[in-house]
Amino acid sequence: MFSKAQRALFVLSFLAMGASAFALGFFGLNLGIDFTGGSLLEAEYARERPSTEEIQETLKDIDSGSLSVQHMGERGVLLRTRNIPEDVHQQLLSLLGEEAQELRFESIGPVIGKELREKTLLLVVLAIAVVVLYIAFAFRRTAERIRPWHWSSAALAASVHDMLLPLGVFAFLGEYAGLQVTIPVVVALLTVIGYSINDKVVVFDRIRENIFTRAGFDFRDVVKRSVQQTWFRSLGTSLTTLAVLFSIYFFGGTTLKDFALMLMLGIIAGTFSSLFFAPSLLLVWRKELFPL
Repeated sequence: MFSKAQRALFVLSFLAMGASAFALGFFGLNLGIDFTGGSLLEAEYARERPSTEEIQETLKDIDSGSLSVQHMGERGVLLRTRNIPEDVHQQLLSLLGEEAQELRFESIGPVIGKELREKTLLLVVLAIAVVVLYIAFAFRRTAERIRPWHWSSAALAASVHDMLLPLGVFAFLGEYAGLQVTIPVVVALLTVIGYSINDKVVVFDRIRENIFTRAGFDFRDVVKRSVQQTWFRSLGTSLTTLAVLFSIYFFGGTTLKDFALMLMLGIIAGTFSSLFFAPSLLLVWRKELFPL
C-alpha cells in the first residue's frame, strides 16, 4: 500500500512540475521594477478611493509609458511606470489629487535591474551547489548501500521541485492577478531552499541511521519506516510555520503579502518533497520504486 501511494505521489510531483514549467514558459514571470527598472509610487486616499478605471483615465495624458494601477488595502493605490523624472513624478501626484498622500516613491534604472537579475540567479545557483556538495559529503559513509551522489542528486531534484512549484504559481498569478517577483520574493525563495533542505536532511539522516541499524531489511522498507518516523516532526514544524505566515499574509500589511505567499507555497512544496519526492528518488536510483 505504501509503495503504491509513493508511486502515485511521485508521478503527481512530476505532473505538478510539468504544469509549473508550462506556466513559466507560457506566461513568464512578471518581474517587478527591482529587476526591470522603472518607478513605483504608492499613495493612500484620505476618503473613498477612485476605481482603477477612473485613476487610469485621470492619468492617461501623463508621459509615463505603460502605467499599471493596483489597489492596496481599503484606500491605497500602487502605480508602476517606466523610469520617470521628478517633474513627471510631481505631475502624477498633482493629478491624483490633494486627498492622495504619497507613502513611497522608488526609481530603479535598467542597468541596476539587469545586475540584480544576474546576481539573483548566481545566488540561487550557488546556494543549490553548496547544498548538493554538503549532502554528498555528509552521507558518504553509506556508499556500500547507496552512493553519495544518489543523496545529492535527490536533494538537487527536490530543490528544483521546491522552487519550480511556487514560481509556477507566481507566473500564473502574475498573468491574471498582476503578482510581481520582487527582491523580497527572491529572499523568500532563497529561504525556502534552506528550509526545505533542512527538512530533507532530517529525513535522509533517519534513512541513514536505519540503513545501519536495520541491516537485514530491504531498502524500500528502510525508506518506508524512516518516512513514518519523521512524518509528525516534518508536518508539525511546517504547520506551525505556516500558521505564522498566514497571520503575516492576512494581517501584516500589503508589502509583506508576496513575501509571505512565496514562503507558504515553498514550505508546502518542500514538506511534500521531503516526505515523498526526495525519498522516492532514492528508490528510483536503486530501481526499487518502479521495479522492472
